[in-house]
Amino acid sequence: MEDVQLSAVDPGSPEAQWAMTQYFAELAERFLEGYDVTGALEIAATSYRPPLGFFVLARSQGETAGCAGLQHLDDDITELKRMWVAPAMRGLGVATRLLQRCEDEARNAGRTTVVLDTNSTLTEAITMYERRGYVPTERYNDNPYATRWFRKSLGNR
Repeated sequence: MEDVQLSAVDPGSPEAQWAMTQYFAELAERFLEGYDVTGALEIAATSYRPPLGFFVLARSQGETAGCAGLQHLDDDITELKRMWVAPAMRGLGVATRLLQRCEDEARNAGRTTVVLDTNSTLTEAITMYERRGYVPTERYNDNPYATRWFRKSLGNR
């Protein structure tokens, strides 16, 4: 996808907040139990900002095409958060590029491992994570919506 640009942005910016709102709305539709967004945008506005994390937007032809964030859990581990691609952009490699950018940023920040949680309903995401080398791991958080947890080693520092 040559016409897709990836840019690091402030997670509190209107465009980042819009992308995450779209993400949350989709989760609310897809999850049987819905999705409560109370406080989620406020948390994202600080948690995915350096030095605590990173947030990236994908844009295509001036439109927001997707987003993803990192939240550093400790000196070695970072968590992938808020991975979303606009429905019209799915199947075009945007998610893979976002994931690669986040992995590169994690390495640049000195992290050796990426973890993530997801819901079994999100089968497309699970397939992509497995194809990109993520392996199942034990539960590492108390996210009430998560049913699957994954981990990927980024190699040595």
